[in-house]
Amino acid sequence: MKNYDQKKVFSLIAIFVFMLGFSQVSPQKSEFWKKVQFGGGLGLGFGNNATNISVAPNAIYNFNEKVALGLGLQYSYIRQKDFYTSHLYGGSIIGLVNPIREIQLSAELEELRVNTDFDNASFTSDDYWNTALFLGAGYRTNNATIGIRYNVLHKDDNNIYTTAFMPFVRIYF
Repeated sequence: MKNYDQKKVFSLIAIFVFMLGFSQVSPQKSEFWKKVQFGGGLGLGFGNNATNISVAPNAIYNFNEKVALGLGLQYSYIRQKDFYTSHLYGGSIIGLVNPIREIQLSAELEELRVNTDFDNASFTSDDYWNTALFLGAGYRTNNATIGIRYNVLHKDDNNIYTTAFMPFVRIYF
């Protein structure tokens, strides 16, 4: 990934983290901030000459107990030694509906930029946008939801995800 692209990604993540920290400073929250929840994911994977590091902060605004809308950022670094290095970065918009307290339905539109550089000259480096539209359902308890989502735009021949079905865990504070 070019230095300019890395600076943009890390700047967006820094702004999001700053907003998260700033929203926690004031003892008297406005009505808007009382309805905002933060969450996200961190991922670390190491093994067999491979590294996978992911950061994905999210924020949602609860319109009421049943409906929420949010934004997310995502950055992943993936490296397979002596084969390739890949950077994925982008964002998402998520809508959540809780028809009953224990059930959460979701729709998430994700747009990721994929930059892959191969160490072997036999492969061509790749640089493209990947769009996913996930529809999901999960069991919710307090601030956590566990479930499964399906990428309705999944194509076996051109996608960063190996399958259209993906399990998920969401936690918002």
